[in-house]
Amino acid sequence: MAALIPAADERAGRGGSGYDPRMSKLLLNLRNVPDDEIDEVRAMLESNRIEFYETLPSRWGISYGGIWITDDNDIAQAKRLMADYQAARRTRVRAEREAALRDGTADTFATVLRREPLRVLLTVLAILAMLGLVALVPVLLMRH
Repeated sequence: MAALIPAADERAGRGGSGYDPRMSKLLLNLRNVPDDEIDEVRAMLESNRIEFYETLPSRWGISYGGIWITDDNDIAQAKRLMADYQAARRTRVRAEREAALRDGTADTFATVLRREPLRVLLTVLAILAMLGLVALVPVLLMRH
């Protein structure tokens, strides 16, 4: 009798994967992605006429949003374009960093310390406080 009743995945048209095949696919999670990269990815998708939409980050930082491809037929091309884009960006950004290091314009600890001394001081104090707490736990546990 069970063979006569289609599985839930088959009834929903999911083909056994648990997801509807018409569902959009995530191309880029926007966690820690700089704004210029997001703009470049949008432009790349638009210039190649790939339909996409974006989700916004959640209010409490649980989700950082993403760029989603809406048409299954475009996923392979979008992933290929994204791989090419990321390889080119990696090369360009590394060259820019090397040039900044040569020119002396790259951020170093010393330049950040001069520019934002209070932030650096508070960060160092927070690190020391955390190390102190981590070191204190074994001492407290050994007392009992």
